[in-house]
Amino acid sequence: MTRTTQRLRACLALSGEARPQTRARPERMWRYACLALAALAAAALTGCSTTDSAGGTTADGLSKVRLQLQWFKQGQFAGYLAAVDQGFYKEQGLSVEILDGGTDIVPQTVLAQGQADYAIAWVPKALASREAGAGITEVAQVFQRSGTKQVSFKSENITGASALRGKTVGNWGYGNEFELFAGMTKAGIDPAKDVKLVQQQFDMNAFLAKDITAAQAMSYNEYAQVLETKNPATGKLYTADDFTTIDWNDEGVAMLQDAIWANTEKLKDTKYQEQTVKFLAASLKGWAFCRDNVDKCRDITVAAGSTLGATHQQWQINEVNKLIWPSPNGIGTVDKSAWDRTVKIARETKNQEGVTVLKKDPDASAFTNEYVTKAQELLKTGGIDVTGTAFAPRQVTLTEGGK
Repeated sequence: MTRTTQRLRACLALSGEARPQTRARPERMWRYACLALAALAAAALTGCSTTDSAGGTTADGLSKVRLQLQWFKQGQFAGYLAAVDQGFYKEQGLSVEILDGGTDIVPQTVLAQGQADYAIAWVPKALASREAGAGITEVAQVFQRSGTKQVSFKSENITGASALRGKTVGNWGYGNEFELFAGMTKAGIDPAKDVKLVQQQFDMNAFLAKDITAAQAMSYNEYAQVLETKNPATGKLYTADDFTTIDWNDEGVAMLQDAIWANTEKLKDTKYQEQTVKFLAASLKGWAFCRDNVDKCRDITVAAGSTLGATHQQWQINEVNKLIWPSPNGIGTVDKSAWDRTVKIARETKNQEGVTVLKKDPDASAFTNEYVTKAQELLKTGGIDVTGTAFAPRQVTLTEGGK
């Protein structure tokens, strides 16, 4: 039995879980460690290297690349879908297969197993996997701002984290809760004592039923869901005036979210380095395209198989654009101050069980701007605006159910 396998079994024994991946109850941060170890153990048990690449070429000579998403195809990933649809990857000599995420998929684990060449993951979650042994490196920070909010009905008068005291507060768990806990802690609220914490499903039903006073929501998804719902008192759709939101960017506890991760060991190989630059250039060109062509990217996303409606996707892409643009340092650049803030929160903020995301600072190979800088230069040479200084969001009108 390898040491990795021993550690995995010990971790799972400690958690009491028969299987490392389950959504039956809130996933705690130790489970991310287990998932990362599972990737390494699986490779050890099969005798395969965790850095094996899908590799190969297509009949027309394009290099095959796999990108693992952290959820199902939707506007959150429109830039990558557009890069496929518009031929941006093909321009770089790549044939990219985009792999759906889901409830039983952790993208950084898939990457660590060698079953994908790149992955999209939130920074704190990926760093937890790194700390557990997953060999992954962030190579581009696509979302420059956090999209997480805490939403309440206006009648509750919750305009900041301090007003959550004594309230019923929903959170998803699964490592998505640490901005909320950091915000409450900063406001002098003990999350374990001063609020009633409720495990929230990945929808807004309990909030709309007023079983949850303040619910977790992404600006581009769950918040839109409440605005796509009829107010039973009026028979019309709810509007933003019916709610108040806490934006963790405003509270100073935002953590970095969607980033592109690569395999650390493979980054030692010059071919993979060159592929990474090309992959980033095409991906970021896709995001620039969606900045300037929201309706087209809506159609691309719907055609890619999203189960959410067209107006919901239009809203989602528009809101995601707000998280990306403007990018003063160039799209994809990892801002050191935002990185340091994320790491600090991950090390110091405890959840209701007293657990932090990280036990120590990540090492120097946790992120690099080397490849994204080269990718930006390629794009600028081709006349692509990589900063989006003049970006202005669209006005999107939602319909019932986001159809």
